[in-house]
Amino acid sequence: MKKNHIFILTITLTICLIVMAGCTSTSSAPAQPQVTPANNYPTVSFNATPVKHVQVNGVSLGYREFGSGEPLLMLAGFGETIDSWNQTFIGVLATKYHVYTYDHRGMGYSSDSNGTHTIALYADDAAAIMPALGYDSMHVYGVSMGSSIAQQLVIDHPERVRKLVLDSVTYSVHIPETTTLLGILESVVAPNSTYPEGVQHEAQADLAWSGSWDKLPGIQKDVMMVEGTADVITPDGVAANMTRQINGSWLVRFKGLPHIGSQKAPVEYGMNGLDFLGMNESAPYAAP
Repeated sequence: MKKNHIFILTITLTICLIVMAGCTSTSSAPAQPQVTPANNYPTVSFNATPVKHVQVNGVSLGYREFGSGEPLLMLAGFGETIDSWNQTFIGVLATKYHVYTYDHRGMGYSSDSNGTHTIALYADDAAAIMPALGYDSMHVYGVSMGSSIAQQLVIDHPERVRKLVLDSVTYSVHIPETTTLLGILESVVAPNSTYPEGVQHEAQADLAWSGSWDKLPGIQKDVMMVEGTADVITPDGVAANMTRQINGSWLVRFKGLPHIGSQKAPVEYGMNGLDFLGMNESAPYAAP
């Protein structure tokens, strides 16, 4: 049985790998993240990369693929599509992995079905896309609502998941820490909502999700949670609590960065993902 691990490491002035507290500054002014310019790092072009389609669970899912190596499946967040990812972030990950991005059913380039949308259904789609693309399992990187889908995926289909990254994560939208997120979702499904049908379906699925808290201790995978300390949608304290629930898991905090911080610091987030996925063990050392 693995022990829980706590890490403290500073990379430039942006990244703090800790579990119990954020990095501190001696200045009285709020510390600002020092974001590395992206122009010296690899990037990809979404416009130059064709959208392909794969048939999964009665729908056609649009996807793109980048790079080569072990497969890495990216699960997009609420209201996001394959065009929403940061191209440098994907480019960094694709330097060492065969990265697949795809649209959830009813979103972007993917078709929809008439059934009720649930987080479990989205997770079933993620599980089914792997053999459809020729893999028994993949590394999985879920962002925001994609991290909820990723949790359900590893709970329902553990054989499909190698390593797991949960970025901008919560185990439920119905907890005190995520009242801002709850308000956003409720506004999307309000009677006078003008949001696209696919986005409304995602919101309904997120609101109906019973959460993962009781199932987290049963996850037997290498798991890293990634949070920005300025995230008001899924605050980093939620991820810290989840880290205590998942045996041997990591928590990486990016100081001063918001929800889905890869949009602001794609190089740092990408390199952090590569470091974790490339590790041979779930942690280099245990906390005393």
